[in-house]
Amino acid sequence: MSGNRRPTIKTVAARAGVGRTTVSRVVNGSDLVSADARARVLAAIKELNYVPNSVARGLVTNRTDAVALVIPESESRLGSEPFFAALIRGVSSAFAESCTQLQLMLVRDQAERDQLTESVATRRVDGVLLVSVHAEDRLPGMLEEMGLPTVLAGRRDAGERLSYVNSDNAGGAAAAVRHLLERGRRRIATITGPLDMDVGRSRLAGWRTAHEEAGVAVCDRMIEAGDFTEEGGARAMRLLLERAPDLDAVFAASDLMAVGALAELRRSERLVPADVAVVGFEDSILARHTSPPLTTVRQPVEELGRTMARILTDITRHGAPRQQVTLPTELVVRESS
Repeated sequence: MSGNRRPTIKTVAARAGVGRTTVSRVVNGSDLVSADARARVLAAIKELNYVPNSVARGLVTNRTDAVALVIPESESRLGSEPFFAALIRGVSSAFAESCTQLQLMLVRDQAERDQLTESVATRRVDGVLLVSVHAEDRLPGMLEEMGLPTVLAGRRDAGERLSYVNSDNAGGAAAAVRHLLERGRRRIATITGPLDMDVGRSRLAGWRTAHEEAGVAVCDRMIEAGDFTEEGGARAMRLLLERAPDLDAVFAASDLMAVGALAELRRSERLVPADVAVVGFEDSILARHTSPPLTTVRQPVEELGRTMARILTDITRHGAPRQQVTLPTELVVRESS
């Protein structure tokens, strides 16, 4: 063999005196190989300095060892929201341990949706991790119909059919509002997430639940929808102050919206927490650097990403059934409340 020619699965099989399928089984750790054949293949791999590739592995496993992390949001959202960065860290760290290639795909228009469809149809990826799920998004249903293993960050609704990893959004929000009630606040507004997302609806439900438990009436004028952005949080806070100038607390459904709310409260010359207490959700790095530092609900975003990766690996490599996991949240009290 030429010194410049890279050894292939065929040359390994010839050197070991076995078929290419046997080499592939050894490469993938299959038990369907005799001890003698395994020893000969491993010796040939070492002698030839053979590096297995995805095509060789695919002869037996029908895998590409590549998965797509699909985020149907813009680059600006991806760059500005700490949630996405933490999730990507968690996913990539989990896949690094198994040498799985991670493909980040932003789906912002029809052309990128078509590109994803082609990747799925031609099985260029073994599975999909789908983030930022909206109720009317056709992507989850499309992936389900195509039979591609899919794990969602969050869920579309309580009857979700696909595998997902979620945070205890309703429970975390209720804990935030209970904290404010315990501090003597009674006119607690909320800036919700998008209400076409389960995460937005669930955190609003938690706000309602805590009021109902305490026997405190809720009023729709204390609710303003946001979009998980800083600008959306500021706009919602401004509208709430116009409608309910006597409010004494606000629960924002994300830290980034809480940052916007804090800025608007400063512009309105409201002191935090003396005049208005503020609580966010996520416990991102932002929460420790606001003025004052932000009380917030900690959700384990990196762990959420790692869990998504583990579930997808269980499905693609071991044929595991659907898994639906809800991770606990924790209230972190700082000076803003």
